[in-house]
Amino acid sequence: MASEISPKAEISPKAKIGDNCKIFPFVYIEDDVEIGDNCIIFPFVSICNGTRMGKNNKVHQGSVIAALPQDFEFKGEKSYVVIGDNNVIRENVVINRGTHLDGKTIIGSNNFLLEGTHISHDTVVGDGCVFGYGVKIAGDCEIGDGAIFSSSVIQNANTRVGRLALVMAGCTFSRDVPPFIIAGGQPLEYGGPNTTMMNDAGISEKVQKHIANAYRLLFHGKTSVHDVINQIKTQVPDDPEVRIIVEFLEGTRRGIMGK
Repeated sequence: MASEISPKAEISPKAKIGDNCKIFPFVYIEDDVEIGDNCIIFPFVSICNGTRMGKNNKVHQGSVIAALPQDFEFKGEKSYVVIGDNNVIRENVVINRGTHLDGKTIIGSNNFLLEGTHISHDTVVGDGCVFGYGVKIAGDCEIGDGAIFSSSVIQNANTRVGRLALVMAGCTFSRDVPPFIIAGGQPLEYGGPNTTMMNDAGISEKVQKHIANAYRLLFHGKTSVHDVINQIKTQVPDDPEVRIIVEFLEGTRRGIMGK
């Protein structure tokens, strides 16, 4: 089915628009843009060069996709924002494209970005994440599948948030937040396993106990992260989720919150 495009939208003839899209008045779309089928682009959205958007996405008023990176290292190279399928991008969201040549900011599928969210250059977001009002994600961050950010969270550059982690409202952090936990406070502290989301994800009660034991070793002991990794490997059963925790801890560059 042909797309419904308002004559009041300003769209480059070089842009590639999929089938059955609806594009409202006063949308601005630049040359090097690809938009998949069944997308809805509401008024006053700007979709800039380097956008690669999948299917069934909704982008609401005032959002800017593939804005130039807010990075002093940016020299005008060609870079991208890659967005998957079935995302809801609410009002006034800004997503910056990568800084360097062929760099990519990546947003997976089935994510929900509430009003005022900002995803900075070269950040990678998994699937099924939720970003609350006014969340600010700095450059070069990684966010695992199913992570939830409550309102007004600030994630500083080069940090990671693990799968199914929940970061409570108003927090600012500069170290990694491991998977499967609740984190809150200022400075950020461990608030226990995220049992609600693990239940929803089908993680068994037995495995959840193993996860809790792993985090008891990490957050209630006084040993280094390196020593905790060895303790987890020797003291906690080797479930896939426990391996995810170990791999996350092994991959930290900025350190682990609360340690």
